[in-house]
Amino acid sequence: MYRYDKYDHLIVKERIAQYRDQVQRRINDELTEAEFLPLRLQNGLYMQRHAYMLRIAVPYGLLSSAQMRMFGHIARKYDRGYGHFTTRQNIQFNWIELEQTPDILADLASVEMHAIQTSGNCIRNITSDEFAGVAADEIIDPRPFAEILRQWSTFHPEFLALPRKFKVAINGAVEDRAAIAVHDIGLTVVHNEAGEVGFKFMAGGGMGRTPILGSVIREFLPWRHLLTYTEAVMRVYNTHGRRDNKYKARIKILLKALGVEEFTRQVEEEWADLKDGGETITDEELARVAAYFQAPAYETLPAIDPAAEQPDNKAFANWLKRNVKPHKTPGYAAVILSLKKTGVPPGDATAEQIDFMADLADRYSFGELRVTHEQNVVLADVKQNALFALWQEAKARGLATPNIGLLTDMICCPGGDFCSLANAKSLPIAAAIAERFDNLDFQHDIGDIELNISGCINACGHHHVGSIGVLGVDKDGSEWYQVSIGGAQGNNSAIGKIIGPSFSALQMPEVIDRLLQVYVRERHEEERFVDTAQRLGIAPFKEHVYATPIAAGALVGEDHYA
Repeated sequence: MYRYDKYDHLIVKERIAQYRDQVQRRINDELTEAEFLPLRLQNGLYMQRHAYMLRIAVPYGLLSSAQMRMFGHIARKYDRGYGHFTTRQNIQFNWIELEQTPDILADLASVEMHAIQTSGNCIRNITSDEFAGVAADEIIDPRPFAEILRQWSTFHPEFLALPRKFKVAINGAVEDRAAIAVHDIGLTVVHNEAGEVGFKFMAGGGMGRTPILGSVIREFLPWRHLLTYTEAVMRVYNTHGRRDNKYKARIKILLKALGVEEFTRQVEEEWADLKDGGETITDEELARVAAYFQAPAYETLPAIDPAAEQPDNKAFANWLKRNVKPHKTPGYAAVILSLKKTGVPPGDATAEQIDFMADLADRYSFGELRVTHEQNVVLADVKQNALFALWQEAKARGLATPNIGLLTDMICCPGGDFCSLANAKSLPIAAAIAERFDNLDFQHDIGDIELNISGCINACGHHHVGSIGVLGVDKDGSEWYQVSIGGAQGNNSAIGKIIGPSFSALQMPEVIDRLLQVYVRERHEEERFVDTAQRLGIAPFKEHVYATPIAAGALVGEDHYA
């Protein structure tokens, strides 16, 4: 993984000193809150309902065990004993005192981390595939390019005051696991007819008030022009993006207003003056950065079937099926540690669990971890012959729920319990649904389904691309929930469609139950929920959900699925 050089250390050190002075001036009332707001946002500090929240950058989701342990330290010393992993592959702490934030940033710097550009109208944390470098279907490792983009975009003077926040995702595999279609810029590695490496370049994707899938503006961009073409896109956006209305300020609105053809024409025109300039990536620069992402010292191991060693252990078999993924190196596997145990807010981990995951990484995965945008944690390089031992340890600490990709593997933002922007609470909805369907046999029968919950239209919970999406809305001062179905991320991304009027919080488990009843009744063999929903449309689901009144807190037995 990338390590700071002397320039990185100096930049972060100077930023901490600058910020420490700003905090002291705010405490002394030499800065008003309005004056301090943009300064704290530049360092990832938000004011939430009850306290400050600090969001820490985890570039493309990659962590060392030492960095992970630092999160445990911050959780214990400065927060209330836990952290929350986010859909941006970052971590945030929700109970931070302003006076302590400079010390937190200093602690982070000691393990080569910071909170720069995790907020504000700038280029945010670059995200990528959590299995980058190890995925069996990988074309090339996207992490060197993600790192080049990170270095280029951090403190870029031209793009620190954009019309609105800006998000970039990069995928290097056949299967898109980075949700590139719902990013301001989405990149996927491709080869042209000559076998040369480049990128399919998408722009204008996003969720929020106006969910839009990105448009391809270049089918093939040679890799060495990644920065120059990205800069051309940013310049067009920075010049023409709206600044009079933050709800219409994202690049997706500009691209829609101009049209794909005209937007692309302006980008190409801008690029003509940049394409062979100083930001063209050289072979030497790519080699320099790629050297940080060399494969670890894998042993020569035979590929084995771990389940065969425990033929009568159903729990272990379920975990292997859901939480263990193929690896490009024989004898190894990638393991997902589930942060979605029933009774725990999705994405939350205690300080003890955080330290324990770091210990697991040291023992089983070359001291490295990855954060997924589904709010779980990955150990990417586990020997197949060590999977049973790892499972036993993870299970004892509540990190081995075999539900990856299933109903209770929910994406969920902190919602109204913490966020001052939220219209409604999301965590209690997630908890009620998880409790209602806390039967793994049932979940395995239902199969792959993405249930995503957002507390407001900003869509931090990615509800638009959930097989089932839940959005908290305000209705006459009360909390209600709008439901959509048929959304999807990945190679076949789709925006879900709203089924009808919103529901109360206590009705939501029954709503999900009725949606699943239709799915079980109508599905074809091997058909996922999203496939059935897209094939049938919303009509049969809507008819069944609204057919009879839904009693608050009603319980429905599993015989409804017979």
